[in-house]
Amino acid sequence: MGAIPTQRETASCACGAPAQGHMPAHGEAEPRAQTCTTFPGSPLAPGSARALVRATAAGWSADRLPGADHLTGRLVDDAVLVVSELVTNAVVHAGTEVTLELRLEQGAGALVVEVSDHHPSRAPRDAEAEAPYETPEYGRGLRLVATLAESWGVSFRRGTKTVWARLTDQARAAGGPESRGGRLVLERGLRAAESLAPDPQRAERDRDWLHRGALSFLAEASDLLAGQLDENLVAALAGQLIVPRLADWCAVWLEDEAMGRGWADGTAGAGPRLARVWHGSENRMEELRRALEKDPPHPADGAGTSGPVPHPWPGEALGARGEHGAALAYRLVAGGRPLGTLVIGRAGLLRFPDEVTGLIEDLSRRVALAIGAARQYARQATISQVLQRGLLPAAVAEIPGVRSALVYEPCDKGGPSGDFYDLFPAGDGRWCFAVGDVQGKGPEAAVVIGLARPWLRLLAREGYRVADVLDRLNRLLLDDATEAADAAARALVRPPAPGDGPQTRFLSLLYGELRPFDGGVRCTLASAGHPLPLLLGPHGDVRTAARPQTLLGVVEDETYTSETFELRHGDSLLCVTDGVTERRDGSRMFDDADGLADALAGCAGLSAQLIAERIRRLVHEFGGKPPEDDLALLVLQAE
Repeated sequence: MGAIPTQRETASCACGAPAQGHMPAHGEAEPRAQTCTTFPGSPLAPGSARALVRATAAGWSADRLPGADHLTGRLVDDAVLVVSELVTNAVVHAGTEVTLELRLEQGAGALVVEVSDHHPSRAPRDAEAEAPYETPEYGRGLRLVATLAESWGVSFRRGTKTVWARLTDQARAAGGPESRGGRLVLERGLRAAESLAPDPQRAERDRDWLHRGALSFLAEASDLLAGQLDENLVAALAGQLIVPRLADWCAVWLEDEAMGRGWADGTAGAGPRLARVWHGSENRMEELRRALEKDPPHPADGAGTSGPVPHPWPGEALGARGEHGAALAYRLVAGGRPLGTLVIGRAGLLRFPDEVTGLIEDLSRRVALAIGAARQYARQATISQVLQRGLLPAAVAEIPGVRSALVYEPCDKGGPSGDFYDLFPAGDGRWCFAVGDVQGKGPEAAVVIGLARPWLRLLAREGYRVADVLDRLNRLLLDDATEAADAAARALVRPPAPGDGPQTRFLSLLYGELRPFDGGVRCTLASAGHPLPLLLGPHGDVRTAARPQTLLGVVEDETYTSETFELRHGDSLLCVTDGVTERRDGSRMFDDADGLADALAGCAGLSAQLIAERIRRLVHEFGGKPPEDDLALLVLQAE
């Protein structure tokens, strides 16, 4: 490209395409003089293009072509600047071939500059070095096309894309408004060219990463996002994934689904909540947050799609170096439900590269799915907590002459536990207590507990003896109506499948009755398939206080019996579930070789609360891992 191409006055460019694209307006004279040449991808191309402009202008002036008298030095300088920026961005940065075309308009004294990319879908420079299975990066031949088209013009022909500028010096000499407007357009375009000319090293790094790391980035991002069960953590993680790799800053707004639906219908809403703001520079985060909160995104902007829409640039919050840039908003939609908006920004750009916008659109869909999953988990956890509270007593009754202490630790914090307890007054100077364990967890266990607790209270207050209460509860659990309730509970979890039938409901239960008297408390209790209660004397002696019997819900005609004994001053009764006795450490269990009795013997002289806390601590310390089963224990101590 060392030699300067020869100018030609012709009606077609060197590639044979018709000279069209700029349509004269307001009676403009048709173009009279024209020259064009093709510049391959070469670092020398901008210099050759500048030389071509000056040589062409000098030639037109020397030949005294019509309109050449308006080619002032200032106008030629403007044309040189425009051509230099266009060719530099297209040839040097993108590596594609372009055709430069200059026209002189007769009478108007205007110089028209056109730069056409004849390979708009050809991969940029060095694309041939990519592996054949990688997706090429298309359409970056003219980085200024979209920006300059706003001020000047853009034309499309078969196989080409052209950006053109019409420069004039007439009105500028007179100081009229046309010159000022034209000069402002030129200056705006040149500022855009300056901001769009990227840091070559950063552009090269971005291009290489997008080609070779985008798929693995999305895969790793999916794994990270899928492991989060809190929507605020999802928002924070999204910011760390995007900044600084894909953008200079990022913000995530969250909205509840009812609000999002209302806005989509055009009604007013309370507005989204700015959950997270992330910037590559930490000292910019707070100022950026304040600026973004003043202008939140509205769901009407792309409410039904995850594709990007422009977002106002918060230049005042980003300092002098961030005065100009591009920002895009992505709606976060999962399952047709609007969940929020993701906004990204990058300084020094007026338009994000298509490769980046497409990648973040894919990422935004994954962020939306993670937020939706986190919200679903939160809803289920809330329902489970409400259900759990309904299955347990609001308060433990106080019994005259008896101190009580309770430890209750459900293993699964996200669902109803299979363990339950109760301690309530039954009338006529009686108090009753129960510690039970239902086979299984979740809704099926909740059904059994929801039946057992109120029936225990009802039967006790009706005056039934301890053994009779167990007899009737056993028949209740085997009743067909209970099976129907069980099936309904399973239907809440998953639709019934062929072959599904009523599930057997087993309940282990320790149930007892307390009658205070002068000098102590008379206790009557029975154990139905439950770990036997232990009685601790004031001097450390330990014995079992009941005999083993069959689980409830197993044998229809089972008859239960009870034992009665007295708790004197200092005596303590320990009732536990199998989460205590069957706590594992490898192949060993906590109650192997009377381990629970030995632990209780070491609690002689302690209050009920200290006994409960010590047993709980010993159970936790027994295994190297946290307990994998629900844990419940009740201590009753005679004063």
